[in-house]
Amino acid sequence: MAVKSKKIYLDEKEMPRSWYNIQADMPNKPKPPLHPGTHQPVGPDDLAPLFPMELIKQEVSTEKYIEIPEEVFDIYKIWRPTPLVRAEALEKALDTPAKIYYKNESVSYAGSHKPNTAVAQAYYNYKEGIKRITTETGAGQWGSALSFATQHFGIELKVFMVKVSFEQKPYRKFMMNTWNADVVPSPSELTDSGKKILAQYPDSPGSLGIAISEAVEMAAKDPDTRYSLGSVLNHVLMHQTIIGEEALVQMQKAEAEADVVIGCFGGGSNFAGIAFPFVRQNLSNGKNIQIIAAEPASCPKLTRGRFQYDFGDTVGLTPLIAMYTLGHNFVPAKIHAGGLRYHGAGSIVSQLLKDKLIEAQSVKQLETFEAGVLFSRTEGIIPAPETCHAIAVAIREAQKAKEEGKEKTILFNLSGHGMIDLAAYDHYFSGKLENHEVTDEEITRSLDELKIGV
Repeated sequence: MAVKSKKIYLDEKEMPRSWYNIQADMPNKPKPPLHPGTHQPVGPDDLAPLFPMELIKQEVSTEKYIEIPEEVFDIYKIWRPTPLVRAEALEKALDTPAKIYYKNESVSYAGSHKPNTAVAQAYYNYKEGIKRITTETGAGQWGSALSFATQHFGIELKVFMVKVSFEQKPYRKFMMNTWNADVVPSPSELTDSGKKILAQYPDSPGSLGIAISEAVEMAAKDPDTRYSLGSVLNHVLMHQTIIGEEALVQMQKAEAEADVVIGCFGGGSNFAGIAFPFVRQNLSNGKNIQIIAAEPASCPKLTRGRFQYDFGDTVGLTPLIAMYTLGHNFVPAKIHAGGLRYHGAGSIVSQLLKDKLIEAQSVKQLETFEAGVLFSRTEGIIPAPETCHAIAVAIREAQKAKEEGKEKTILFNLSGHGMIDLAAYDHYFSGKLENHEVTDEEITRSLDELKIGV
């Protein structure tokens, strides 16, 4: 039976008023993105067809803190600050000396952390007079969040949703439709990129890389349309740091200090959100906090990928980014954690991993659902399949503390709930889910197709 967990709240006056830009503190700055045609560093003019100028400035900024606009802050207050919870029931079930805390980002209207950047991006587009935005979404959490945000600012939205998730998670589509977004499965016949993929692979399940290609192409061809990305890019990760900034204050109120900080990892947004302020503690305040990115074994770019310049999309329309990658043509297995099915990592996270300032662990699908079910039965919240990866690694660390007989304080980001992912749990309980682990040969074959080194 579940035990009531301890929650730590902040009041509105304690909310952070700025986003944290980790580039200001990094000992080695990320390598510059390169133009896909010239292979020269991209400038503001190269990005202007896709993003509003204020986001371009944030993308390259080295200011340590960027003030949150009042209009964005007012919308944040609808669901923020989010609670920090001591998972006492989970601790009891694991019989561990570790203390486990989680930051509950599932309380947003979209059910995940994604609105933290969706609202900011919609606001900056609105201020520049943009009327239409295109985007991609994997599991649908980003698409749902941006639909909520663009509806608030009166902006039209076209969402290219990865086909396998479009079919697995129809209720995400319904959420987006309710918030007035137009959602199509990707690859589609609406773009040259989609047609190219379908001509080669008619039964393609899609991938985030393919959906990005379609969304970027559509935006680039229309001067009145801009593109919005839910992860990977520097400004996106920065907007999410409100999560970790709140958590630092809440941990202090709980008279606790994190030894381990964990976030699941797809492109890096929720991981960066919880982790970057704690990386700052290591870099600036002499702390020794273990920072772990939890990724699926079926898409292991951080644990088995190569640090390499690569495209952020499948077709090759985006700038080349210095990243840990499995190759932009890599199509991950059809796991239910659709938000983590991305071939590469953002440049900031990749540089931090290269410099050994963070680490990564991969988790197989069945272990993640086992962890998610245990969390549900102890803490009461049914977590999203993506979040289950962070829970699985938190359980690993708690079990390690028990084996070593050491006290340890673990913090992870509960990036979203799984109430629209119940079909995945049904598949788990009925024995239909499998472990997918990519082979060395598959990774090598995909990476060998890349032409530009670092």
